[in-house]
Amino acid sequence: MTHITPTNDGSDSASAFLDDPPVEDPRPDGLRSAKSLLVVNTGNGKGKSSAAFGVMVRGVARGWKVAVLQFIKSGDWKVGEETVGRQLGVDWQALGHGFTWDSDNLDHDKALARESWETARALIEAGEHSLVILDELTYLINWGWIDTDDVIATLRDRPPHVNIIVTGRDASEALQDIADTVTEMREVKHAYNAGIRAKRGIDY
Repeated sequence: MTHITPTNDGSDSASAFLDDPPVEDPRPDGLRSAKSLLVVNTGNGKGKSSAAFGVMVRGVARGWKVAVLQFIKSGDWKVGEETVGRQLGVDWQALGHGFTWDSDNLDHDKALARESWETARALIEAGEHSLVILDELTYLINWGWIDTDDVIATLRDRPPHVNIIVTGRDASEALQDIADTVTEMREVKHAYNAGIRAKRGIDY
């Protein structure tokens, strides 16, 4: 029988075979509780925001006050999770101006990004939410539209009870370094690349 060797992060070794069910406890020794976590969902695959919104529902079910701030999508772009989130009492703010390729004034978009980050920073520092989801934040960081050092300091020095999830492609090394959990979604195959439009109810 093949045994699974746990790695330091509690996941299975990449070299492990899964022909047989695991018989050894993969949990590391010395587990401890944390007052809050910083989670980063990144990678070129689908599911980064969807995973974060799943935790949104979980947080609400735990009685947490939850906020979602979207930095690219505007208020005109209604994702399905927004409807559910608002019904559940989530503080949902679409702060962006839409996709950059549709923009006719990137300078305005940059100014809006800075304002959006100020809104997010104030919300985090207020400490009124147990979970704050910063959807698509990595793009603003990578484009240089907001100050990276300020973002890192705000996330790192957040109130102890405030959990944060950041989503978006190409999460910077600095962001990954301060995160407690980093998950990379990898695209294997996507209908969009075969010319199929995003499907309501599946993609948004």
